[in-house]
Amino acid sequence: VQLQASGGGLVQAGGSLRLSCVASVDISIFDALGWYRQAPGRQRELVAHVSSDGRTVYAYSVKDRFTISRDGGARTVYLQMDDLRPEDTAVYYCSARQRGLDYWGQGTQVTVSS
Repeated sequence: VQLQASGGGLVQAGGSLRLSCVASVDISIFDALGWYRQAPGRQRELVAHVSSDGRTVYAYSVKDRFTISRDGGARTVYLQMDDLRPEDTAVYYCSARQRGLDYWGQGTQVTVSS
């Protein structure tokens, strides 16, 4: 399984970005798909995930600003990020879980300037 993340960049506070993560396999095989982030000097944290039944979970800090979605035909999970804040600056990673195994994509840098 390979996951390819893209869409990061530099944006001003209040702006938007959409991250994409393309899987090398049919994403319906995964129990959950998610996005995590890691800021310098901090532990990796969950941003959002969507389970196979469509239920979503968001970190409190991004709730109502970020939206996770998936497109099975495109084998892609997205993270729409609106109203970005400087504290959202981090490397963002996509992940996929199947039967207790976690797969990770490479990170994509998101930098929000004030």
